[in-house]
Amino acid sequence: MTRRGIFAGLGAVSLGGLVAACSPLGMLNTLGPRDRGVGRIARDLSYGDDPRQRFDLYGPDWRPGQPLRPVVVFFYGGGWDSGSRSLYGWAAQALAARGFVVALPDYRIVPNVIFPTFIEDAAAATARVADVVGQYGGDANRLAVAGHSAGAHLAMMIALDRRYMAAVGKPDLIRAAAGLAGPYEFLPFDVPASVNAFGRAPDPTLTQPVTFVRADAPPLWLGHGTADAVVHDEDTVILNQRMQDVGGRSEAKLYPGLDHADLIATFSPLFRKKAPVLDDVSAFLHRELGI
Repeated sequence: MTRRGIFAGLGAVSLGGLVAACSPLGMLNTLGPRDRGVGRIARDLSYGDDPRQRFDLYGPDWRPGQPLRPVVVFFYGGGWDSGSRSLYGWAAQALAARGFVVALPDYRIVPNVIFPTFIEDAAAATARVADVVGQYGGDANRLAVAGHSAGAHLAMMIALDRRYMAAVGKPDLIRAAAGLAGPYEFLPFDVPASVNAFGRAPDPTLTQPVTFVRADAPPLWLGHGTADAVVHDEDTVILNQRMQDVGGRSEAKLYPGLDHADLIATFSPLFRKKAPVLDDVSAFLHRELGI
């Protein structure tokens, strides 16, 4: 059981020296430098009827006959009640520059929905990405999921709990999963974000990624900052240990002095020298998916 501060998402967290009078993520997205050679190659692709059931794709320009790239579906954070793909293009582009076609979905959020709808959206988005990504140079047979904060929770839930991907007809699609500063063991629900998102779940244990550790799960990579006061690094330690205890493949890396926002901020060229998070995630994904 872990204790954490207010789970407010990145909008209320300082990002390096940028102070949140306006969104620090928005500032990175509109003003920050971008990785070159890749960009948004498709936008507003649909995986459902709701306006938030849309995703963008990032990668290089591609033509039929050129090699296909492995695929990463990246879920942003926001405490399950906020966030938008419009704020995260820079992060998707950073991953794309490392050799991936990256899908960046929106998903429905609290208060319009509660658990498990946002996890069902994550599964549906991932399945739809696999259906269409070949048209844009991605190899759906080499697909991973990743996320930051609440997005890491989504990624781990659809990677570990078999029911979600089975429900969209692709039980074996996910080859690997990476989580940045994710909440994986957060019972009891004792802050507004978790209460509002999960408080009505009939069985709270079914909301927790640690419940679903298994030996045959996709390999996991888990990163966390030791100075994270929003989601404590013990969440990563616990999930990693429980995966290893059941014979699953999992690796964890703790980054000294990094806080909750830093784990994703280091994807930006502005903050990349602070810690090799992007290098570490990319190396794991290439190892599991192939270059």
